Amino acid sequence: MGMEPQVSPFLRTAAARAWRLLVVGAAVYAVFALLGRFHEIGVALFLGLVVTALLRPLADLVARVLPRGVAVAVTLISGIALVFGVLALVGEAVAGESTTLVREFRDGVDRIERWLEKPPFRLNPDVLSDLHHRVTQFLSSHRSTLLSKAVSGASEAVHVLTAVALGLFASVFFLHAGDRQWAWFCAQLPERSRPRWALAGQAAWRTFTGYTRGIVLVAATNAILVGVALYFLGVPLAVPLALLEFFAAFVPLIGSPVALAVAAVVALAAKGPLTAAIVVALIVIIGQIEGHLLHPLVMSWAVRLHPLVVAISVVGGAIAAGVVGAVVAVPLVSVGWAVYTTLREAHRSPAAGVP
Repeated sequence: MGMEPQVSPFLRTAAARAWRLLVVGAAVYAVFALLGRFHEIGVALFLGLVVTALLRPLADLVARVLPRGVAVAVTLISGIALVFGVLALVGEAVAGESTTLVREFRDGVDRIERWLEKPPFRLNPDVLSDLHHRVTQFLSSHRSTLLSKAVSGASEAVHVLTAVALGLFASVFFLHAGDRQWAWFCAQLPERSRPRWALAGQAAWRTFTGYTRGIVLVAATNAILVGVALYFLGVPLAVPLALLEFFAAFVPLIGSPVALAVAAVVALAAKGPLTAAIVVALIVIIGQIEGHLLHPLVMSWAVRLHPLVVAISVVGGAIAAGVVGAVVAVPLVSVGWAVYTTLREAHRSPAAGVP
């Protein structure tokens, strides 16, 4: 009888880990497929958690003098009123500057054309005229397509409003009794698994709240800096551009430069190359402040990820779920890493009481 061939330990280990990776990959794919099919619910629950992370301290403070239910209602209504107040301020600023902006934008386009005709570009005026003609012809020939896309955009707005309404509805219960809901969930698990899940939940919530409050503070600081700078530079629509910077800051590494690039284009069209150059310098300065001061200071509350991990997370989230994926990717990765490190340390430390 012949002897069975020996399998090297390296190959055994590689095979054992390979099938585990395949199982994990299949599970991750199934989760993302499920979220993709019910992405409105996932976005709504994520929004509810964000609202809870931001308003929970205020709700706890108000609950010291009012019943918990009343405190949650007062806090949530105040937050909604603040958001609508900001949007009304932006709408008023846009309406007040729309006529001036159209005039300045037309003058700015003419100024850009004259600038491109001079050294070092020396573009032929006929090329610019032909470009104007082609753009006008494209808009005329694709008017029906653009209109259908606008209608589909309106239907998407209905989905967004539905997700927002569900998120606010969920945040009411999260603010009122989120800790009791998590305790009830842990109580339904096998007794041996409860300490591990409770510890993981604490780490996840601590990291999520730290990241959420930190990124909001970073975004608000960036928006204030941009708004003040654009106002003193005389760039039109300083308030809407500052609000764009606020929302863009929720996409780390990418969002803020894109928003400031839009501001630079507006400055170039309305005020000329010198003001646009100042805005570009502002992009560099704010990027340095954000990267070397705000993020290290504020994000110390949460898990600090390597910039390469952040970049890969943002790009991967954008590929998987567009803008929403780019926004939620980094907090999800932060929460996942925090849970992993917490459970690993608890497993190494018998004093933690986690099997």
